[in-house]
Amino acid sequence: MSNSSKASQRIASLLDESSFVEIGAAVTARATDFNMKPQQAPADGVITGYGTIGEKLVYVYSQDASVLGGSIGEMHAKKIAHLYNLALKMGAPVIGLLDSTGLRLQEATDALAAFGKISRKMTQASGIIPQITAVFGNCGGGLAVLAGLSDFTFMEEKGGKLFVNSPDALAGNYTAKLDTASADFQAKEAGMADFVAGEDEIYDQMRALISMLPSNNEDEALDECTDDLNRAVANMAAYAGDTAAALAQIADDNVFVEVKEAYAPSMVTGFIRLNGATVGCVANRSEILGDDGKAKEKFETLLRPSACKKAISFVSFCDAFEIPVLTLTNVTGYSACVECEKKIARAAAGLTFAFAGATVPKVNVIVGKALGSAAIAMNSGAIGADVTLAWENAEIGTMNAKDAARILYDGESAEVINEKAAAYAELQNSAKSAAARGYVDQVIAADDTRKYVIGAFEMLYSKRVSAPSRKHGTV
Repeated sequence: MSNSSKASQRIASLLDESSFVEIGAAVTARATDFNMKPQQAPADGVITGYGTIGEKLVYVYSQDASVLGGSIGEMHAKKIAHLYNLALKMGAPVIGLLDSTGLRLQEATDALAAFGKISRKMTQASGIIPQITAVFGNCGGGLAVLAGLSDFTFMEEKGGKLFVNSPDALAGNYTAKLDTASADFQAKEAGMADFVAGEDEIYDQMRALISMLPSNNEDEALDECTDDLNRAVANMAAYAGDTAAALAQIADDNVFVEVKEAYAPSMVTGFIRLNGATVGCVANRSEILGDDGKAKEKFETLLRPSACKKAISFVSFCDAFEIPVLTLTNVTGYSACVECEKKIARAAAGLTFAFAGATVPKVNVIVGKALGSAAIAMNSGAIGADVTLAWENAEIGTMNAKDAARILYDGESAEVINEKAAAYAELQNSAKSAAARGYVDQVIAADDTRKYVIGAFEMLYSKRVSAPSRKHGTV
């Protein structure tokens, strides 16, 4: 490598040992305005090259804050654009390790135009090769857009700063009041950071994610499976509320890589392997279980705009890279508050559009309740799920049986209401009644979920869909 800077150390910590090959080490800034000539700019503030992660080819660039603040100048951007050209030719992921003060002011319009070329390359690469960024230092102004153009963003929990406008530039705010650039804010409130951890842990997380992903949109993400394909999960029904735990239970070797864990926690997104094949997972969550098996946090079984937004982008990624999608459904409606009402119709429409438009194999497992039009949006058979499974105690229908009985038998006694509610639950709201009408393909014991889901995806392996000709949808 060109030097022993922190930028080069980060590359060494991420990639397989001794696998990195640097490209463009001799490149340096060529602008001479504003006293630039006397300044040394090794590699123009960014180290670029290729190497392997788990023997999988990846391209990496790492900004060097010790050289002109890691600022983006003409040659800095040219190196990154060249890296993208190579990655697109080879069909390999690009990983950006960000630590920069922003655009290089001394180069003005040259830097601005060069930065635009990075944005264009990232746009061209979207849906063709995975793009991952990790924010270790400053990533402000336009650089935040680069993180937004990426598929996944990691942030170092203490030193990482991601912002378009700094906290002090926001009306009525200042950093001590609310650090909107912090990893905590970007993960929990903005939903920009998919993973937050200390620097050493970030490398492990990035390697785990890369191992789950295909190298490009024509590749397959496969690994050898040593787990029992027919493995039953004892007491699986206990995980109906905490679907992140449920997904870990059914996954090969119990490995679940959760994405955006801190954002909109009532919706779970992430990757598992089933029989060695990577599967993208989206699930409603009503609780988070502690180590003692008891709920330490609870959520309503309602769709919120932020939860829909989280699922939409994830499903879009999976569909672009031919990753099958598994959903675990447990939803009873939409969140009712003024702020949610401003966004929920559009958000639910987007969720419906994402699932309905995805052409990858899609399996839906109803693990709790699937009530009302919110359940339709959650990858239901009505909008295109290829296989719908339901646990034996699942409730499927337009609304809660008691509420339905109150409407249908308005004015009747409580005894009559209860009697009719029980009948309605059996005849209209049960997994059995939904299966009788063909809305559920199989009613299964919760403990057997793993083998049935594996079987469904095995059957769907060769799925092919011919969509009507159009440029793109408009939702």
